[in-house]
Amino acid sequence: MGEFAALIHNENIKIYSRVRTWIMLFILALMSALFPALIYYTSTGDPSGTGVWDNFQMTVSISFFLNTIFAVVVASDTVASEFSWGTIKLLLIRPWSRSKILLSKYISVVLFSLLSTAVLIAFGYGSSLIFSRSDSSSLMNLMSWSPAEYSFMDVFCRYIELFLTTALAFMVSSVFRASGLAIGLSLFIMFTKNIFATLFSPERFEWANYLIFTHMDLRGYLISDTGPGGVSLGFSVAVLAAYYVLFLAVSWFVFKKRDVAA
Repeated sequence: MGEFAALIHNENIKIYSRVRTWIMLFILALMSALFPALIYYTSTGDPSGTGVWDNFQMTVSISFFLNTIFAVVVASDTVASEFSWGTIKLLLIRPWSRSKILLSKYISVVLFSLLSTAVLIAFGYGSSLIFSRSDSSSLMNLMSWSPAEYSFMDVFCRYIELFLTTALAFMVSSVFRASGLAIGLSLFIMFTKNIFATLFSPERFEWANYLIFTHMDLRGYLISDTGPGGVSLGFSVAVLAAYYVLFLAVSWFVFKKRDVAA
């Protein structure tokens, strides 16, 4: 266990020793702190202003796109960069199995995504507390959630979407050894999933209930017990879990069998 922890630590060093990582975290913190201030100074015509949780919600809805993009960049690069830099052979001659090496890389990606999400929440909420005119919130009438509960459940649902998108980027990076393809394909799916969900509506096509696009956004379940096509939350979670296992299984199989002698 100690050796595996050292392997994860080694992968974290690779991520955080790059200037790019700190620039991404700085931009995320800056944007999360900036949006509540922009909302505050541009809503001077409204005497009541916006509440803390309204500001926080708007900040999250914008900044989480950046968070997902940065997590995808790290996930896409973690395996592909070993091949492009030619360091994969040095990594594989060490006394660790390929499965442990791949798992340590994936865990380091998940840890980065958790850190970047924590940065977004800390700076977004802190700035919303400073740049808000009232404690009221338009979120108070949403089902039985309090504004705080609804806001953090919204963040949790967005993180699940990020979690799946990074798993997809990690799989593409492992299979094709191309970080550019992994980034491009993951962002394409992130920005077009709603279009595909509309084209292949489960209301018209029963088989569309099994597409990942239909279930990636779980926020609808915060205000309704039924999802697209009348399915339940458990069904959506099961579909997402199946795709998640598939992504990691393909990554593991290809990385395990790949010939790096050439």
